[in-house]
Amino acid sequence: MKSEPIIIDGKLISEQIQEEIALEVKKFISNGGKKPHLAAILVGNDGASETYVAAKVKACEKVGFDSTLIRLPEYTTEQELLIKVKELNENQSIDGYIVQLPLPKHINEEKVLDAIDYKKDVDGFHAINVGRMTLGLKTYLPATPAGIMELLKRYNIETEGKHCVVIGRSQIVGATVSILMSQKNYPGNATVTLCHSKTKDIKEHTLQADIIIVARGKANFLTEDMVKQGVVIIDVGITRLPSEKSKNGFKLVGDVKYDEVAPKASYITPVPGGVGPMTIASLLINTLKASKKEVYC
Repeated sequence: MKSEPIIIDGKLISEQIQEEIALEVKKFISNGGKKPHLAAILVGNDGASETYVAAKVKACEKVGFDSTLIRLPEYTTEQELLIKVKELNENQSIDGYIVQLPLPKHINEEKVLDAIDYKKDVDGFHAINVGRMTLGLKTYLPATPAGIMELLKRYNIETEGKHCVVIGRSQIVGATVSILMSQKNYPGNATVTLCHSKTKDIKEHTLQADIIIVARGKANFLTEDMVKQGVVIIDVGITRLPSEKSKNGFKLVGDVKYDEVAPKASYITPVPGGVGPMTIASLLINTLKASKKEVYC
């Protein structure tokens, strides 16, 4: 008899983490520390970015952080943005900040990310922080991979000696989480296979996997015939599809064909409500570390 999968509730875990941070901030301030301060630069008016940044501001209020949102118009030049980045680097009151991606096409993202002071890079995208992460040194982990690791940890999912297949090799998720899963930590100590768009016969790899982390960006990519019984599924993807049943005319789906795959899984993240809420929780964790000088003095 098949047992029901355990649904990994990212929204619940994110709320728990935010409550823990709020208590830590109160304690930190009562002992003479200053309020952690997170800033965000938003260039243009991308809808998804607007929503994400608004959620960050709200989360800062909830945990007792100060927050600053810097809005710049779509036509902002690369040089003007770099000047703003320099100002935040030099602003002693701001502990950490992010430049919300994607940026308008006329701005070089790599150049902007490289200009951020790595000690304030709470998104964990600066080359120095990526290098430190790769070496297993103290650093700011990128939000989504850090969120995935936290979900595995809080649900006590065994990773040591397990075969983990990661689908997708972006620096923001896939490549990073593949490194974290192979490191000498918990979660970690897994044998990792990294698959991507050029991998031949992905199904051959996924059928052997104990854990599958899907960050392919393709709706309903992972199907029931690609997974074995008892697999752990972490679905990072999120795509809007038209839906006549929904009031707003669309529904959000992941990279996993949930209804098909869930009956075979031991644990599975839903979309929405799985990995997504953990990104903001991870950003708050990094900002608190920056405020308390836990990574860089």
